[in-house]
Order: sequence, then C-alpha cells, then structure tokens
Amino acid sequence: MDGLKQEFDQKGYVVLRNFVGKAILNRIAATLDENIFARLDTMPREYVFYEDKSDTTTLKQLQHINQFAPYFDELIESDQFRGLAERLLGSSVVARNMQWFNKPPGIGKETPPHQDGYYFMLVPNEALTMWLAIDPVDEENGCVRYISGSNRAGMRPHSLSNILGFSQGISDYREADRLVEIPMIVAPGDMIVHHSLTIHRADANASTRSRRGLGFIYYSDLAREDRVKHAEYQQKLKETLLKQQKI
Repeated sequence: MDGLKQEFDQKGYVVLRNFVGKAILNRIAATLDENIFARLDTMPREYVFYEDKSDTTTLKQLQHINQFAPYFDELIESDQFRGLAERLLGSSVVARNMQWFNKPPGIGKETPPHQDGYYFMLVPNEALTMWLAIDPVDEENGCVRYISGSNRAGMRPHSLSNILGFSQGISDYREADRLVEIPMIVAPGDMIVHHSLTIHRADANASTRSRRGLGFIYYSDLAREDRVKHAEYQQKLKETLLKQQKI
C-alpha cells in the first residue's frame, strides 16, 4: 500500500487489475437488473440521463444507485472499496455517491476534460473517484485518459460543456494537453482510481460495444463542502436541464 499511495500522490491515479472477480461482477449485474433498471421510473429525474431521452436504450448515466439497492450500499461502505479510499487519501472518508456509466455503442458522446473537484466544491479539495470496469474498455469505445501529475497543479478554469452528465469542462484545454494523455485500457473487474484534481477525459464511443462501469466517490473527512454553493449549483443545473428537456 505504501508504494500504491506514493504512486497515487505522484501521478494522481492508479490502476488495479482484477480488483474484483467474476462472482462480484455477476452480482453487480444481477443487482442492476433487479433493483435499478427495473425501477428507473421511480428514481428522481435528475439521477437518470439518456443520450436521447425519447429512446430508453440510450441510457448513459445513473446517480446515487446505492440509495436504491442494499447490496450497492454495502459495497460502497466495504473495506475493499472504502478502505482503499482511506489508504490512498490518508484519512477517514465519507462515501458520497455511487454511479453507473455507459457510452452506448456508436452514439455515446465524449466526456469533456475536467477535474471532479470542480463539481465537488471542497476545501481542501481532497476526494477521489473509483471507476470499476464492467466491459472491456479501449481507445475505440472511449477509455478514460489521464494527465499524469495534474493533481499537483491546482484547479484549471472550467466552463459550460453542454454535455449531459458533465456540465463543466476545462476551458483552456489545448493540443499540448492531448499529447501527454495516458489512455486507460482496462478489462472487466479492473479498477482505476483518481484524485479529485486529476485531469481526465474520454472520447466518444465509436465502436459497436458498450462501455459500462461503476463509479464510487469518496470525500476525505478533512474536506469541507460549501453546501450552500453546491445546492445552488445543483438546483440551477436541474432547472436548466428541465428547461432544455434533457431530463
């Protein structure tokens, strides 16, 4: 763990191969089918995002799925996940969100370059995101791309991205940034973990394959959220998405 934390602190991300086995992947799939996909109409509209709202086969993102399935709540609070977050951040943590992601084949849009910490609004900005691969992910179907060491360079300016699910993107992202990106090629059961200040993005899905994964977000208990500012941002975002008929 000492070596893994050192790598995380230096690069802003780590890759853990075969983090979970087939048994857990199978239970995740069953829980999604039974507790999540079967009751999408009962979830808040701002938790459910489609590439095309009129086409239910284009589901792209779900928020706070641990609120709707006891197994997912157990998973996000387990030592395997929460314990790893505590070791990497070097502090106790608070589990904040569990997400489901997909880039549907052929239509899954790009993820703009961003830093998760811009959305989190924390002081200090100490948090991390875990991304557990459900499908094989490569450059063709839109793998995550990191800029190594960007976690140590502070927050870049962000502006509206107009991409559903990722409302803000880095506004001064240049070709020089793209030249140093590191693609994360992963297999089912692999997990990538990045700091809240690590710059990352993903291309659109140009393949005939899905690109599904689970996200786990943890805040350090040393971090303090600007709750008023965050609530105002979320409410404004919800109103904008409703007005644009995106949710």
